[in-house]
Amino acid sequence: MHRRLTAFVAIAALSATAACQQNAPESAAAPAPPAAATAADVAAVVYACQSGQLIQARYPDKTAARLTYKGQDFVLRATPAASGARYVGQGVEWATSAAETQETGTLSLLSPDQSTALAVVEQCVRPLATVGMPPVAPGGAPTPASAADDIPACLAPQLKLAPGEGDAGAGNRVLNFSLQNQGRGACRLDGYPMVALADARGRTIGSIRVDQSPGSYFRQGEAPRPVTLPSQARAYFEVAWNVIPNEAMGQTACPQAHTLKATVPGDTAALSAPFEAQPCGGKIRVSPIRSASAVPPTS
Repeated sequence: MHRRLTAFVAIAALSATAACQQNAPESAAAPAPPAAATAADVAAVVYACQSGQLIQARYPDKTAARLTYKGQDFVLRATPAASGARYVGQGVEWATSAAETQETGTLSLLSPDQSTALAVVEQCVRPLATVGMPPVAPGGAPTPASAADDIPACLAPQLKLAPGEGDAGAGNRVLNFSLQNQGRGACRLDGYPMVALADARGRTIGSIRVDQSPGSYFRQGEAPRPVTLPSQARAYFEVAWNVIPNEAMGQTACPQAHTLKATVPGDTAALSAPFEAQPCGGKIRVSPIRSASAVPPTS
């Protein structure tokens, strides 16, 4: 009798449990997490390159970039950079840096271990929107926006590029270049020129990186400011470099440059001028475009 009662109680307990399970409402499914943004969902920004090519870049987040160049896509990851931003992958490097009015992008080929840029493929630029910031005149006072808007940007056909005075000391060199407005009306320059060096055969020297720098070994740094050029007036920028081979890089000789090519902000056509130099260390530094009054005399 005791065994029958125990079995009955056990069966009843199991039946009650099953009934509760059958009658319990189904729990609501957990909401699916929102899908992460992909590169295709992000609007592309376009960079104009010195060669006349365009590079489209998408930045879905802070860790990645996707480039489209000559019909080919490159998916890159962000890596630490001394300044600006740096993305690497698929054998290339994309390095960007922003000034007040424009962003520069440099596409380079990487070493097999993807740690060092070996050769520059393209140097490109895109304008940055400046909302609510009145233009600054060369003397430092804000210029009325309406007056500044009436002055067109200087373009290559109306400009003449020429080398000027230089300075030297302790293995460092600097050379000023002038941009003369040969047009009939005033025009405006603002920001950094895009610069590349060419060898005796006119080929771009890809092993030399161009860094934008507000100052140099000889000059105090100064942020870019708009420069208005009346007809026949000149603006200036400087190129600085080192002439001592970088032995830490295994450098025993430095490349010989014969020509400097410069593209002014907002244009894609390059101007050329003689530039006989042997920059060492794999880079040169370029200053913002400055008015004549902002260029101190060389010693």
